[in-house]
Amino acid sequence: MLLAIDTCGSTGTLALARRDGERISVLATAELAGKTYAALLVPQLRALLEQQNAGLRDVEAIIVVNGPGSFTGVRVGVSATKGLAELFATPAIAVSRLRVLAQKAGRRAAALDAGRGEFYFGNYADGEEEALLSVDELRISTAGSELAVCEEKASTAFPEALLVSAPAASDALELALPRLLSGDFDDLASLDGNYLRRSDAELFARPATQTSKLQSA
Repeated sequence: MLLAIDTCGSTGTLALARRDGERISVLATAELAGKTYAALLVPQLRALLEQQNAGLRDVEAIIVVNGPGSFTGVRVGVSATKGLAELFATPAIAVSRLRVLAQKAGRRAAALDAGRGEFYFGNYADGEEEALLSVDELRISTAGSELAVCEEKASTAFPEALLVSAPAASDALELALPRLLSGDFDDLASLDGNYLRRSDAELFARPATQTSKLQSA
C-alpha cells in the first residue's frame, strides 16, 4: 500500500493506493480544507486506513508533495511525512508540485501563482529546472515550450497555457513510481520543503546586529 500527501495548495489531499508491480490502483482519497491541515491530516489519514482495514504498518512508502506552495502547508505535509516515516520505519519520496502538474497535463513546463506578481516555474524539457520568476521572466523562459497551469490567475497571465485542474496527492503516485521501483528514497534527515522562495519571516527579519543594537539602546 502507498500513501500520498499533498498540502501545498489551497486544498490539501491524501491518497491511499495499492501497488501491483508497476501498476498503481488508487483505493481512497480525502480532501483537507485550507488552514485545517495541521488539525485534520492525521484524523483523515486514520479514517482512510480504517476504511481499508489497514494501518500505517501496511504502508510500503509515503509520497509527499513538498512544494512549492503555501509555506505553512508545505511544512505540515513534510513534517507529518517525516514523523510517520521515522515512527514506522517507512521510506519516503518527495516530489515537486510543479512536476506533478506538468505530468498531469502532459506538458514539458508548469507554472503556479506565487503571489506578489511572481510565479513558480518548472521546466522539464531537458532535465529539471525550477525557479521563482516574474511574469516577464516567465514569458521569456517559456518561449517555445509547452506550459501547464491550474489557476485562473496564471491562465489569465498566460492565455496560451493549458489550464487543468489542480494536481492532487493521487497524481503524485505515478510520478514517484520509477523512484519507488528503483528504491531511490529520500534521506529523512535532509528532507525539507521545496519552497523556491524565502518565507516572510526570513525576508523581513532584522539582522542580528541591528536587533542587538536596538535592545541595548
